[in-house]
Amino acid sequence: MTTIRRWNPDGIAAPASHYAHAVLVEGAARWLHLAGQVGTHPDGRVAEGLAAQLDACFANVDAGLASAGMTRGDLVKVTVYLTVNTPEAVATYRARRDVWIGDGPLPAATLLIVAGLASPALLAEVDAYAAN
Repeated sequence: MTTIRRWNPDGIAAPASHYAHAVLVEGAARWLHLAGQVGTHPDGRVAEGLAAQLDACFANVDAGLASAGMTRGDLVKVTVYLTVNTPEAVATYRARRDVWIGDGPLPAATLLIVAGLASPALLAEVDAYAAN
């Protein structure tokens, strides 16, 4: 049986937002590694604006999880890449991620601000690991 335990270790400052510092997976028979998911709709159109692209990224992660019979509760680690380096962009990311995660189990998370992605039209990319 797989167990996933999430916590914030003593001796580390509290998380800056809605995530866990540590996630331990024990007994996992199945691991899913999702490639970076960008802000495109299923028909290939790039969503307009950062919030819409983040929502599309998260929807694509959901689709990848579902294809493996997994849910957000199986997420172990999420890494988000943004090409916009403003306090507003970080706040938008945190708000959209918090809506997506909701009250479910918190994955470990990393946010990176990068110079660019595969296309200048892309403002965000999300990759994820899940286990069950």
